[in-house]
Amino acid sequence: MSSREKPTPGRLLLDDTVPLAAVIEASQNLQSHTEYIVRVQRGVASENSWQVIRRYSDFDVLNSSLMVCGISLPLPPKKLIGNMDREFIAERQRGLQAFLDSITQHPLLSSSLIVKKFLDPNNYSANYTEIALQQVSMFFRSDLKWEVLEPLRDNGWRIRKKYFLIKNKEQPKERFLLSWVDLGPDKFLSDKDLQSAMKLLTSLSTPYLCPLLFSSTSESSALLIRPFSERGSLRDHICKVKPRESYLKKYCNPKKSQGLELQHIKLYGRQILEGLKLLHDGGLFFGHLHASNVIVDDGVCRLADVENGILGVPSALRPAFTQLRKINTTESIDVFCFGHLLHEMMYGRPPDGVPVDQYPDDPPAAVVSVLQSTLSTEACKSGMPSVAQLIRTPLFADVPLRHSEKLQIKVPSRLREALRAAKEGLERRLQEEQRMIHQHRRLTRAQSHHGSEGERKKRKSLARKKSRQSAYENEEDVSVRNNNNSGSGASSPPTCPSSPTPPSTTEALTAPPAPPPPPPAVLDSSSRPPLASSDAAGGGRSALLSSIQAFSKGKLKKAVM
Repeated sequence: MSSREKPTPGRLLLDDTVPLAAVIEASQNLQSHTEYIVRVQRGVASENSWQVIRRYSDFDVLNSSLMVCGISLPLPPKKLIGNMDREFIAERQRGLQAFLDSITQHPLLSSSLIVKKFLDPNNYSANYTEIALQQVSMFFRSDLKWEVLEPLRDNGWRIRKKYFLIKNKEQPKERFLLSWVDLGPDKFLSDKDLQSAMKLLTSLSTPYLCPLLFSSTSESSALLIRPFSERGSLRDHICKVKPRESYLKKYCNPKKSQGLELQHIKLYGRQILEGLKLLHDGGLFFGHLHASNVIVDDGVCRLADVENGILGVPSALRPAFTQLRKINTTESIDVFCFGHLLHEMMYGRPPDGVPVDQYPDDPPAAVVSVLQSTLSTEACKSGMPSVAQLIRTPLFADVPLRHSEKLQIKVPSRLREALRAAKEGLERRLQEEQRMIHQHRRLTRAQSHHGSEGERKKRKSLARKKSRQSAYENEEDVSVRNNNNSGSGASSPPTCPSSPTPPSTTEALTAPPAPPPPPPAVLDSSSRPPLASSDAAGGGRSALLSSIQAFSKGKLKKAVM
């Protein structure tokens, strides 16, 4: 989003966490090279689809840009001679598809700006670092006590968030972290309420929340200043990396990552849960818990970037919990994220995917119990426990806290109501997206089942059965029609001459009359032989002989046809 765009409460901006899928649909040969047509799909909505055209050299540049991550990606090798051959192009296309799949299925690589520009150049062509520098320069002109020491390039995964190391001229030895971030699609607070909420956060001083020293919000972005931790985040500690290095280099394939000891898991976990409970009790929502947002300071875990929720930026784990319809509230999101964080503290890495039902290396039963309640198949189907329930589990219930006094955040009633409405708006958007994904998954399963080999054989067998049934019914119809014609009087049945049977009245009415026979030859009345009557039956033989003798051929008349 450009810095000049003005988001309004509830306006749907581009969500960078929605995954992109890429399929190479075809290739086309030009004079000296081959171009590959890539179909890109954002999310599940059919209208969010487009094509990009890329050459092999473009894939090669992308691979070179991602080498910093330390992962060997399956890019097909170069070929100078015979690279226009049809079979070779088909084989290379399959290899490039495997290369794209390995990138789009990796959570960190797929969310990087390099990959987004490759697949979606229209939406990711802006220079976000330059935009951030402009905003920071404008701020420094209005407050001269701050000075930029260096930009921290690629320090975080979020595309629309940039970091700078700064100092206060009045405290030259102290280092501070300045971050500039675009407002996100989950910003449901009005500008006035957002300023009030940010003012509240800068006034907080609690042991489990990283202090926010300064905040300034505009129509489209926010500028934030907090203390800089030289030791880095909890994830830097787990991965044993230098905090100022590129996040792709630090986290994609860490070589020395190691889980924490049980006593630290218990202590850090309890402190993080106390921070979440503090936010929830105050009516604030977080949704951005992960190891990079936890700072360990003098043995105490503090939650960082707690303002992300009210700024509307999407969660890093959003692609995971949008698949699970039971995780549909802000508290259930935080609990789900805590399960991922606990897994990382235990094993030195976040889970590869959810649900998680196998826990290797025989972890302590108390850890397994909490992991099962937040990451297992059963938990993902039935729902998450509350933060208070997690605190009461055997893993955390007996952890002694340095700050035993009851902590609370006092939120003005008007702001609390605005935060409640914003939280409901965030949850509605999440539930709508979950519904769309669920419907798409059902449709995909139905189409897959319809196109399966067994289903095709079943449909063919059913079609053959219907064809045989139809043929049998046609034969029966023909037979019935023939029988009806036989009984209609069109051809009289044979009868005995001595006992003629007249046709029935019904048959005479329904059957059509037979065509008349040709007329017989007409005889002259004077030459017509006398007919035998019943009275002259006795002399019939004599009359016949007399008629034959009296017959004259010349008296016959020509028959009229």
